[in-house]
Amino acid sequence: MAFEPPLRLVRALGETAPDGDDWLEKLPQTASQAVALRESTVERVQVPGGRSSLVLLVRRSDGTPAVLKLAPPRCRPEAERAALAQWGGLGAVQLLDGSAEGELLLERLHPDVSVRSLPEAKAWLEAAGVLRRLWVEPPPYVFETVAERTGRQAAAMRAHAGEAVDLVDAALSAREELLVAPPERVLLHGTFRQSKVLAGERAPWLAVGPDPVVGECAFDLARLVRDRVEDLIASPSGASTTRRRVKRLAESLDVDQERLRGWTLFRAVESGVRALRVGRPKDAELLLEFAGWL
Repeated sequence: MAFEPPLRLVRALGETAPDGDDWLEKLPQTASQAVALRESTVERVQVPGGRSSLVLLVRRSDGTPAVLKLAPPRCRPEAERAALAQWGGLGAVQLLDGSAEGELLLERLHPDVSVRSLPEAKAWLEAAGVLRRLWVEPPPYVFETVAERTGRQAAAMRAHAGEAVDLVDAALSAREELLVAPPERVLLHGTFRQSKVLAGERAPWLAVGPDPVVGECAFDLARLVRDRVEDLIASPSGASTTRRRVKRLAESLDVDQERLRGWTLFRAVESGVRALRVGRPKDAELLLEFAGWL
């Protein structure tokens, strides 16, 4: 079987590929070798898939369904492996084999059924419940911290603020205040949203695709606030709905509302500026309009 990467993956990795990076070119061969090494059979490539990895639905030699995930080093697959090992299947997909660099063998969930398939109120409730289970004590010296990650992001935001300079200034100011005295230090999913919560067999809903980081809960919850941002922007009550969402999510997970608002602002502006930088002006417009409501 030919392992052609989905177009979504090609575009996303192409936006951030450093000069001389040939990971995508070698991916078909890498995938074939990874499948053969595990004596597995490929059922299909998951499409559209993610923006940072190739996901193959496979059958192991004993017939057990599984997922083989391949990611380049710059997408931090080793951090994902460490986080999944730390969670041990509690709230997240189970790691079956992470012995090969850049390759993760995972339990098979239902890849086409995310929590977004539920009615909206139920979807928020289930997503929040999954996220709460992921907030555990981190092991020492393994994961990047929120301060470190957002520090890199802040530098890029300053360099590419463009016409969004006022929002960038507000976001950077919020970050500085939030880093002074964080209320807790836990392991975070890092990129949590409804599409990252899939239906499973041993648990109704389990998280996938973390980009783990260590810090306060409000940072993790901030990405969930802007879920379905296209619907928010299209709604005449989008701004008020957003503010109610911040309040309700903060209350449901015992997170300080102002800290959640601040991190939501920072993360939305950071994503918007990055979208401008890599040539996605429509995405940038949505994100920056959303940030302006905060």
